[in-house]
Amino acid sequence: MALTDDTTSTSSGSAANVAGAITALSSASSTIKNAWENSGAKDVIATASSNLPQGTQDTISLAKEKVFNRKNLRSPTVFFGIGEEQPFYVEKVPSLIAERARHNLSFFYLNYVGVTTILFFLTLLISPSSIIGIGLLGGAWLAVIRATNEGSVQIKGITVTQKQASIAMGGLSVLVLIWLLSHIFWMTLFTSGFLCGVHLLLRDASMHKDEEDKVVMQGDLSLEVGGDGIGDEEEASFLNNAAEVSLS
Repeated sequence: MALTDDTTSTSSGSAANVAGAITALSSASSTIKNAWENSGAKDVIATASSNLPQGTQDTISLAKEKVFNRKNLRSPTVFFGIGEEQPFYVEKVPSLIAERARHNLSFFYLNYVGVTTILFFLTLLISPSSIIGIGLLGGAWLAVIRATNEGSVQIKGITVTQKQASIAMGGLSVLVLIWLLSHIFWMTLFTSGFLCGVHLLLRDASMHKDEEDKVVMQGDLSLEVGGDGIGDEEEASFLNNAAEVSLS
């Protein structure tokens, strides 16, 4: 009976600790969100983005459209081959292994980026000092953006343009991030490289190779009949408006 009471007390204590941790995280998230909205940082970043050279803005837009297009993010069903007869197996022919790796890399690259990003943030959670450092670095960037909002800033009589300040902060940020995140970076790179490499070599996604070649065809097909005198023209309903044909 005493053992049962102790077990119940331990379970209740664990549940209370979990609930307290969730409450603390929710409170911290709300506080951070309110501080972000009240700081005006969103407006500052929007202003800084609009001040970027047109060529830079075009490059960013093109990267978002081509490289980071959400259409290239495969669903978990496709990524893991759920419902397929044999989605994973070991290929033994070198040429077929190379072809599989090439196709999977081009087809699932955005999923691999997502896996690496998730692992990075999960690894980051075990390093509070890195989180604090990144927060301070973000604050420094906001301060620089605010100071150079009008195009330049005076520092001890020296005029520093927004571009010069951004370049200096970029270099400093690289050094700080290397110092803060070097162990996290290598841990994430090794873990994600192993997991994505296994998926790259074992996932058979050959049935999705022709997905980009789909062409929507609709309308009626008119067939002319030859010189046997049976008829001049035969009307055939070829495809309805909702049909899609995959051309190999």
